[in-house]
Amino acid sequence: MADTVENNNQPDLFGHPRGLFYLFFAELWERFSFYGMRALLTLYMVEVIFEALVERDFATAVVYSSYGSLVYASTVIGGRISDKILGMRSSIFLGGILMALGHFVLAIENNVAFFLALSFIIVGNGFFKPNISTFVGALYPDGDTRKDSGFTIFYMGINIGGFVAPLLCAWLAVKYGYHYGFGLAGIGMLTGLLFFWSGIKKNVFGDKGMPPNPEVYEKKIFGIPQKTFVPIVAFLSAPVIAYLLSSYKSIANGESFLGDETVVGLLFKIILVAVVAFMANIMIKATLDERKKLFMAVLITFFMTLFWGFHELSGSVITLFASRNVDLSLINAGQTNALNSMFIIILAIPISLLWGYLSKRGLNPRTPYKFGLGLVLAGISFYVLALSGGSANENGMVPMWYLLAMYFIISVGELFMSPVGLSKITDLSPKRIVAFMMGIWFLSSAFAFQIVGFIGKKLAIESTDANIGGFDTLSVYTDGFSLIAQYSIGAGLIVLVFGPLMKKLMGNVH
Repeated sequence: MADTVENNNQPDLFGHPRGLFYLFFAELWERFSFYGMRALLTLYMVEVIFEALVERDFATAVVYSSYGSLVYASTVIGGRISDKILGMRSSIFLGGILMALGHFVLAIENNVAFFLALSFIIVGNGFFKPNISTFVGALYPDGDTRKDSGFTIFYMGINIGGFVAPLLCAWLAVKYGYHYGFGLAGIGMLTGLLFFWSGIKKNVFGDKGMPPNPEVYEKKIFGIPQKTFVPIVAFLSAPVIAYLLSSYKSIANGESFLGDETVVGLLFKIILVAVVAFMANIMIKATLDERKKLFMAVLITFFMTLFWGFHELSGSVITLFASRNVDLSLINAGQTNALNSMFIIILAIPISLLWGYLSKRGLNPRTPYKFGLGLVLAGISFYVLALSGGSANENGMVPMWYLLAMYFIISVGELFMSPVGLSKITDLSPKRIVAFMMGIWFLSSAFAFQIVGFIGKKLAIESTDANIGGFDTLSVYTDGFSLIAQYSIGAGLIVLVFGPLMKKLMGNVH
């Protein structure tokens, strides 16, 4: 009976550890808060925070990319602190509280509060996001065949939260004001914490997620135990990050000594150089077989970064395009952020069954071909938007079906790439540096937002008219989408052409 009963003597639920379902709802509500806020963020900056600026689109692109980069990079630091000091439980609580605080502070319509709120979310996400995913894996013993399906259930919670949140938060924002939408996101985060706390009270997690070393947990720094010192430092780091995010002012006014570069952007360029130098050193010391596989791991990470860089435009440029140039029906511009999650929910099982069907017949494409097809599909999705200009009405508004088609196609591309990428990094990396390569994989999303920022600045509209749209903006967006399509399709074709060589480099890894 050991395989049907957890080590805390609680029976499984639907064939999985009971703790999975508490983590499922905790993550669902956390993602509800995160994506609910993200659906409003770009529009809020353009319409409220930077309303008085002629360069408000430019400023929005700068802040959005810096926020996105830091929110994903923070997971590397938060995960490390959890592994060494706090453990998963304390990290999840700390991260959830900071994120809830950030969402509630966002409800205050004030520029200083705005940047401080984003900073709390950045720091909080760093503690919450990597640990709750790791917690799911910890519920299963090594070799447990249920783990993959457990993660599938867990990730369904992510997409349910990502689907429902933009619909509700953006509706509230339009109906009653942005602060109500942000407030609902904060309530969502607190609800997620309540589910997690309930699971702990019912002991569904057993002894999982505790501090790795009680002595280190209680060890004092400057007379303060580390269990208290870490939250204090986390809280105090928010104003520093807020200052970095607010550097848009000097850039927009041409007063920055860095020119068109942000401090955050410069930081990530330095990180990139350091990562490349470290990887080169590892490559030199590696065996020939390890070198081949590591090279492929780096390539996979690069192409995934490129894909996410285009995909994450959904929360910035594509939201503005929806607001200014799409003849929307039934939903508003903020609510269009729900479309990707909606299609992921609809398509995840059919595409998973497709891979299973092809595997039985020995036709399941190897990873390089899936990545190549994913990039080509992303390019086609943007080409659809580029073509939409030809169907614009007399007001410069294009039919909504173009946007629906775009999200459908890029969602298929996401399912071709995202689920396989993470597992292939672990398969291709030598055991001694798997943790490092996982950190690089998570950083790829942070670097993707630098691409988002670059594109957002190039497609920024300069105007004193808060309601600008129609033909004044249409060609800027469609020309930009056409260029993105060319780059994405080109990258995908390169991967497909060199697929046979990449297969050889991967060796026995499928």
